[in-house]
Amino acid sequence: MQLLTAWLFISGLMLTVLGFRTFFQPVIGLLLLGLAFALRPRLGRLDPDAPTLREADAPALFELLHRAADSAGMRRVDAVQFTADFALSVIPYGLRRKRCFVLGLPLWAAYSPQQRIAAMTQALGRSAPRNVRCGVVVGLALESLTAAAQALQAGSVLVTSPSRNSVSLGAAAVADGTQRFNARSRKSEWLLWIPRTALAATARLLLWLTEPTARRAQFEADDASARAASSPVALAALRDRRLARAISLEMHRLAIEKRTIVKAHTPAVTQDNLWEVISAHAARLREQAMTRPSEPHSPSGVPGSTGNDADAQRIERLVRSPQHPAAITLDGPGRARIEDELHVPKQTVAQRVLRDGMRL
Repeated sequence: MQLLTAWLFISGLMLTVLGFRTFFQPVIGLLLLGLAFALRPRLGRLDPDAPTLREADAPALFELLHRAADSAGMRRVDAVQFTADFALSVIPYGLRRKRCFVLGLPLWAAYSPQQRIAAMTQALGRSAPRNVRCGVVVGLALESLTAAAQALQAGSVLVTSPSRNSVSLGAAAVADGTQRFNARSRKSEWLLWIPRTALAATARLLLWLTEPTARRAQFEADDASARAASSPVALAALRDRRLARAISLEMHRLAIEKRTIVKAHTPAVTQDNLWEVISAHAARLREQAMTRPSEPHSPSGVPGSTGNDADAQRIERLVRSPQHPAAITLDGPGRARIEDELHVPKQTVAQRVLRDGMRL
């Protein structure tokens, strides 16, 4: 992919600089340069708007992350960023491909302390070098293809209608100009359709080819999670992934309630107690799931299955695998130190959630 991008750039540059004797060569050169720019490698960067902590800012949190990374056999992370997503992930950034741990505070609030260790280890293990989708070559190619396809995604054809009255001065000229503009928009949409479709098809092909390796890395990350936090806790963390939608809806409801004039009978939610409210809501959801009668034909035959085929397969595999005790635990003072370090990022993310709501 990088070689193709370099070839497009060199060819486009030569056609643009050396092809001025004709009209078509510079135009083709500019098109190739535009395609090369869309396919440029994305080295990744930290989100400037997300709260970020370094090891000097949160030594207790980074100590836990380092223990989880060492348990999974992964390279340690260099930064931690906080989001309002129900997920944990590791992303590379910069020329040196440093690693940033993206910590979703809704998941952190919903999970128990030991489940957090399981989820952290699983996220770290999922970014292993043996997972080619996270590697330099395939990972950069997938990011470039996806970003290029999105950049060329024009969406619906831009169609405008004249806003002037039909009997006003110059209405005919406005209508004629609008018609020509809409015709050019449709032509540009057809021109963008060919490279956009080719890029999207190549990305899908690459995902299909790397599916076995990615699935194997996922299973190995589950094993590392079970060894770090114990097999029962790893299973509980995997099953609690089903809480993501309900917790996002609850956060969205709390944000709307915060901005409405008519207040509910419950105490007002602030940025200081949002995560406690989410934790209590997750506990209620677990109690409801336990009291609800289980379906006799649940996916994979595992009680408490999430209903997702991939998750059901992972749960069934962990149930049948050898059971492990916890290798990483946190005492009360250790958890308190981590919560103190997360106080400011929690407030920042909670303030944004209550102000802007949640993307559903």
